Amino acid sequence: MSQMMRAVEITTAGGPDVLKVTERPMPEAGHGQVVIKVAWAGVNRPDALQRAGAYAPPPTASDLPGLEASGEVVAVGAGVSGVALGDLVCALLPGGGYAEYVATPAAHCLPVPKGMDLKEAACLPETFFTVWSNVFMRGGLKAGERILIHGGSSGIGTTAIQLADAFGARVFITAGNAEKCEACVKLGAERAINYREEDFVAIMQAEGGADLILDMVGGDYIARNLKSLDLDGRLVQIAFLGGPKAEINFAPLMTRRLTITGSTLRPQSDLAKARIATELREAVWPLLDSGRVAPVMDSEFAFEDAAGAHARMEASGHIGKIVLKVGG
Repeated sequence: MSQMMRAVEITTAGGPDVLKVTERPMPEAGHGQVVIKVAWAGVNRPDALQRAGAYAPPPTASDLPGLEASGEVVAVGAGVSGVALGDLVCALLPGGGYAEYVATPAAHCLPVPKGMDLKEAACLPETFFTVWSNVFMRGGLKAGERILIHGGSSGIGTTAIQLADAFGARVFITAGNAEKCEACVKLGAERAINYREEDFVAIMQAEGGADLILDMVGGDYIARNLKSLDLDGRLVQIAFLGGPKAEINFAPLMTRRLTITGSTLRPQSDLAKARIATELREAVWPLLDSGRVAPVMDSEFAFEDAAGAHARMEASGHIGKIVLKVGG
């Protein structure tokens, strides 16, 4: 009989209060996998969507929430190279991060950056995999280009600002209040737009248009985003907080040679995620090791208070990342 561990499960679809601590069998390391003794787990929007019943996990994934974690490797499966017992890592997970132990492909693990503690490291995988794959691999952001990042103060936003700035782009963001805007400027944004008071379309058009827009809002932002792009501009869609449907005029797409693209991370193949991890290790981890880029931390919650962490995130007052303290 396998050993048991504590985990936070979604008892039924609903609000934050449906998250309850339970006992589950400890996972085992399959081929190409490692088991991590979780120290900290990152809390992300997809966790809340899954809890609400709006984002089912892939068929082979754990039903437990949690897409990123940090901790110590305590088991190594067959066919694993590059990760060893006792290594301190942070990892992108298929699910299951809200637990004392989690299994994940070894190729999705990255070393804890120099000078960084496990709490900060737990905040890296989900956002850095998402930003790197969408802004750089898919969006092709280059030095000197103008990028507009919606939701600049979110975990995704604070990561995208720092990486875009580090690679020489000119960064513009939207956020909902002065405090959030100020935080984004400190991280490297050239111009922070308070969307409650200013029109990002007019501001971006006055700047010559964005070369790339990273959007998680959707809805009525989609048509406005297209108006905000320069010739050959790219709109990269990663979420739909404002809804997935919009009526848009496609004629400007042709006359101004625009591109609309987007992706979700979780359903991608293990190989696709491993490729992102390889690029991150080469291009981004040196920036984390040197302190040039670092996660922005909002708050931490006890393992037993996952509901509080979800309520904090859904209230949208946070700046940066929210984490659960899982292990000692």
